[in-house]
Amino acid sequence: MPEIQTTITPHNQHPYVSREYPPVSELDAAIQNAVEAQKAWAAVPLKERIAIGRKFIDEFKGMADQIPLELTMQMGRPVSQGAGEIRGFVERANHMLAIAEQSLADVPLTDTDKPGFKRFIKRVPLGVVLVIAPWNFPYLVSINSVLPAIIAGNAVLLKPSPQTPVTAERFSDALLRAGVPKNVIQVVHLSPALTTHVIQHPSVDFVSFTGSVVGGRAVAAAAAAAPGFTGVALELGGKDPAYVREDADLDYTVGELVDGAFFNSGQSCCAIERIYVHESLYDEFVKRFVDITKTYKLGDPTKPETNLGPVVSLASAERIRKQVADAVAAGAKALIPEDLFPAAQPGTAYVAPQVLVDVNHSMDVMKEETFGPVVGIQKVSSDEEALTLMNDSPYGLTASVWTNAAKNPASEEAFLRFVDGLETGTVFLNRCDYLDPALAWTGVKDSGRGVSLSKFGYDQLTRAKSVHMKVKTS
Repeated sequence: MPEIQTTITPHNQHPYVSREYPPVSELDAAIQNAVEAQKAWAAVPLKERIAIGRKFIDEFKGMADQIPLELTMQMGRPVSQGAGEIRGFVERANHMLAIAEQSLADVPLTDTDKPGFKRFIKRVPLGVVLVIAPWNFPYLVSINSVLPAIIAGNAVLLKPSPQTPVTAERFSDALLRAGVPKNVIQVVHLSPALTTHVIQHPSVDFVSFTGSVVGGRAVAAAAAAAPGFTGVALELGGKDPAYVREDADLDYTVGELVDGAFFNSGQSCCAIERIYVHESLYDEFVKRFVDITKTYKLGDPTKPETNLGPVVSLASAERIRKQVADAVAAGAKALIPEDLFPAAQPGTAYVAPQVLVDVNHSMDVMKEETFGPVVGIQKVSSDEEALTLMNDSPYGLTASVWTNAAKNPASEEAFLRFVDGLETGTVFLNRCDYLDPALAWTGVKDSGRGVSLSKFGYDQLTRAKSVHMKVKTS
């Protein structure tokens, strides 16, 4: 009997869609089809590939009315927030297409030091790329790798999360309708065992994975055991900190950080999960943060007035509740009464937003990823103390500093010291939880390795090929 995956809608725990896993023979045939299709696709001129990419954006926009509710039914985000993922998807796609020619152009070398020679470096596609996409932002994350990989001349096998299978099918349909040849993009629904089989297949050249640290280690181990040297990019978790300096504008800062902590129920790798506030602002900051949090509406994500939906699963909800309970047992104080959010009942995927104070780094809530609507706020007395605590984490994805640098040059200098001292892939000033497609998206420590977006995202999906010509023989 074939294996079947079933997607459970978080807010009502009803089955939504099911997909059947392919037999190994069918999967191997799909990989071979990708190999053959990639050879022909790589020969298509880059300008034509980019033109198809632009048609793809139009095709995707044509799905905009259906996507928000589909996302809600698959992973629980309020339908009122689905349009943001579409906007971000289009923004990233447009940017990666705009820089494609320059990023993929040959790199010439000046030959003044070597008369009689012509030398340059080409960027050539890797071949077949497996993209393993997450459920929390399935369009926003997959666009980072899928479109650049295809524009660079690769073929892509797109494996969606079992929680969001329809998203990959939408993505693929838009690409095919835009003119991407059959088998250059293929959606593959895979069990863990089948995923390992694809990673270790000798015709798969690169794997781009976004997900948990545990999942990333499994992907890296599978690739290490492959017969060749399969490349791997890992975009993993975060425990992203924010620091509110003594000159921060609270009228602006508090609301931004509440949103950074609770958007998508905190289920973002770059969500704000811990906040350090200078002691001079601490009490006022906490009061304002709590006041805004209490205004959130937790409930049925299909209703337009809801701005906080369920987390993705019952198991996730229980794990988040336990982390909060453990922190409180260790001395933390919870500031949000749960009876303000009656939907948050045990046995459901609804989790009330929570703000914890009296926290410290002996608690998991300040060190280990929560991936839920929970934030710890800790008082600090100096920039030096804040920097030490911000770096005291196994993760290093993003960090943000909130200070009035526009009015105070010394504050900008202080921020730049944080830029140098923070062990993260991205450092924000007065913003958070955002990916600028012109900047490299990368992490350090347990947040992963590799790069997506920007010119460097194309570098990751191609390899350098050196051309050395001796044009003068006498």
